[in-house]
Amino acid sequence: MIRLYNTLTRQKEEFRPLHEGKVGMYSCGPTVYWFAHIGNMRSFLFADVLRRTLELNGYEVKQVMNITDVGHLTGDMDDGEDKMIVAMKREGKTAYEIAEFYTAAFKKDLETLNIKPANIYPKATDHIAEQIDMIQTLEKNGFTYQTSDGVYFDTSKLADYGRLSGQKSEEKKAGARVEMGKKRNTTDFALWKLSPSIGSGHQPHERLMEWSSPWGIGFPGWHIECSAMSLKYLDVPFDIHTGGVDHIAVHHENEIAQTMGAEGVLEANIWMHNEFLTVDDGKMSKSLGNLFTVDEIVAKGYDPLAYRYFVLGGHYRSKLNFTFEALDAAQNALHKLREMIRSWTVSGKIGCADLESEFLAALNDDLGTPQALAVVWKLVDEDLPTEVKAKTLLWMDRVLGLNLEEYLGHTLNIPEQIQQLVQEREAVRKQKDWIRSDELRDQIQDFGYVVEDTDQGPQVKTL
Repeated sequence: MIRLYNTLTRQKEEFRPLHEGKVGMYSCGPTVYWFAHIGNMRSFLFADVLRRTLELNGYEVKQVMNITDVGHLTGDMDDGEDKMIVAMKREGKTAYEIAEFYTAAFKKDLETLNIKPANIYPKATDHIAEQIDMIQTLEKNGFTYQTSDGVYFDTSKLADYGRLSGQKSEEKKAGARVEMGKKRNTTDFALWKLSPSIGSGHQPHERLMEWSSPWGIGFPGWHIECSAMSLKYLDVPFDIHTGGVDHIAVHHENEIAQTMGAEGVLEANIWMHNEFLTVDDGKMSKSLGNLFTVDEIVAKGYDPLAYRYFVLGGHYRSKLNFTFEALDAAQNALHKLREMIRSWTVSGKIGCADLESEFLAALNDDLGTPQALAVVWKLVDEDLPTEVKAKTLLWMDRVLGLNLEEYLGHTLNIPEQIQQLVQEREAVRKQKDWIRSDELRDQIQDFGYVVEDTDQGPQVKTL
């Protein structure tokens, strides 16, 4: 039995798929105007572990992840500039060039962290017709009104608006006024934004991303894309919707409202959200200089899968504090695991059923990855034939995603060039030339190896 925490009901529930043996899963994807940072990547790692756990239980998972390339304003309350226009001004490129570049960068980060690709990556700009169709349905059903700057969803028409966050409409924080118009209720949100007229300072085709609609030339609001695309690719209701906790109060609340207003059903049965990643117990931000990308931690000499291991060490519903000391500890643990399994025999046909059961029970209890990792180390220490342990470890790695197969039974052959650099470094260390020693260590690292100083002498391992 799989039990998952449902934000909508605020409790763990037994997972019961809508269709036997199959799972429809929608994961909120990136806004592709800049690089994703490691805090963003925690959300995609969480969704990856969820998908892998479902697959380990025998389910066939269809995962859809949207690419937001239009409609996301710098302010979540339908104000500020479109993030794509901000990027256009910053980089001097077209919106489409920016979207293509950062979508490719995002998918590269997924591959680097061994996150399984979604089955479908629908782009908002490829589904304008579907979004217009849904807005027209909402209009027909009496859930919309039009102002001078766009079409809005009237949240007062939905009796249970706010059920996901648990906040009543009057408790939600929002600004009543929006540029060139006024909302009826503070919680109302844009379905379609009209492009500003030339007379108000708008330059013709400045946006590039704007379309004709029954309400005028403009672009969709941020929330409508997910309701429209999940309907197209998964139908509604579907099984599971994932995202970060920052999506609960606004984006996912509004998705639920749109789908309920247009289709008369709940968009997804289970809503799951991962907590924030903090840095040194504080918020991540560019201004503080503590916002790191995957490429940046790799450039600092870290194995990207050490970050994956670090994330696995915390429960997805708990805040996780990132420090380089914590990443060092995760990398050391991963290296230790890799080195210990190099001597294992990998031809085994039978695994350790008891530990496999314990591992699966941890994951099936709302993705208990810290407990699952503890079972891995219990397996390592178990007095069993290595071929039995290897069989079980490979099975566990189907969820862990640490690529342990590359190390199981593979003795490390150190190239002669690296051996010479290690010997040279050991010689200058004896001379206490620490500057040259560090230079040689970095040079060894550039080749993909790390040297550790022990009482028995230098030990060389792969990154």
